[in-house]
Amino acid sequence: MYLEIVTPEAILFSSEVDSLSVPGVDGEFQMLNNHAPVVSNLIEGTVKIHVHSQTNLKLDELDGKLIPDGADDKILTLLINSGTLELNDNKAIILAD
Repeated sequence: MYLEIVTPEAILFSSEVDSLSVPGVDGEFQMLNNHAPVVSNLIEGTVKIHVHSQTNLKLDELDGKLIPDGADDKILTLLINSGTLELNDNKAIILAD
């Protein structure tokens, strides 16, 4: 699936991903490829991104807000205060604060 993370200041991330975990208002949930359409408000917490295995991610080009999760540079985390998520037709857009 394709993921784009947008803030009022900039586009933080735009790439293919294998999965995505977000802090929804009813609890954390994960989305994989071909997930059913979803619209959800997000609360303060951590967005976990599993970058597509075929993507050549250059860590030095990432915004300082996206942090590699430990030794695996294919897993990124982003702390958010709140936001909105829309997933439809394998394209996820997060509008984050």
